[in-house]
Formats: sequence, C-alpha cells, structure tokens
Amino acid sequence: MNLIRRENRTTPTAIAPAFEPLGLMRNFLRWDPFRDLDFNLDLQTAFTPSFDIRETPEAYVFEADMPGIRREDLDINLTGNRITLTGRREAQARKEGENYFMQERSYGSFSRSFNLPDGVDPGKVTADLKDGVLTLSLPKVPEVQPRKIEVKIGR
Repeated sequence: MNLIRRENRTTPTAIAPAFEPLGLMRNFLRWDPFRDLDFNLDLQTAFTPSFDIRETPEAYVFEADMPGIRREDLDINLTGNRITLTGRREAQARKEGENYFMQERSYGSFSRSFNLPDGVDPGKVTADLKDGVLTLSLPKVPEVQPRKIEVKIGR
C-alpha cells in the first residue's frame, strides 16, 4: 500500500526515469518482492536489546535499551564471572477490524550473556530500570581498583 501521493510531473524539464541512473538505483534498492504478498503468518523478528558497556575506575556499567519491558519480565543472573540477562517483550494483542499497514517493532524473548573480568564484587551489583533503559552497575573489589601511589623524595 502506498500512502504517499506524488503529483504527476509532465513538464518538459523533468528527466525521464530511464535516463536517470541514480533514480533507477534508488528504486531498485527499495524494491521488495514480498511487500504485497500476504503469507498470513504471524512471524515477528526477535527482540534483542542494544547494550553499551563501559568501565569506570570503580565499576563496570552496562546500559541497555529495553523499551516496553516490565521489571517482572526481566531476569538477571550473575554466576562466577558470567552475567546473563533474559527477558521478554510481549506483542500487543490484535483487535478485530484493525488493519496493519506496517509492523516494524520486534517482540519476543531474549537472552544475552557477558563474560566479566576478574575483580567484580557480586554482593554490590545494582540494577535500575528507568524510562526503558536498564543500568547495571558491577562494582570492582577494592583490590583491583586503581589507586594513586605517592612518590616520595629519597634522602
């Protein structure tokens, strides 16, 4: 279905599409042979949250985009030096009489695991889900945190 209406240009200054190679290439790259076919399948692309991972002097910080995920649908496990995040984002129920013209949002279950370096303090790990962003802080044990060593002048 084409929701964009374009006016028909018939002015003599318009270049015919056959002589505009860049326009032909744009149209070819946008071509989807399955666009108008309705397979009547309820296939959805899998939801996988995107992560940013950074290290500060005090901790490792994970930030993940998790829009539409409720706290009770998210599970975080730390086993040894491996952290695993699993969750689910539910699809909205379709109502009778509604027609979808486009459906790009993804739903379903996900699981992400990360190997951590030595020195994470498992008793002080915190997780905060706010405005669709999960912030996970994994503090370092004091032994692996950088410390400044004062240089003394010899006598």
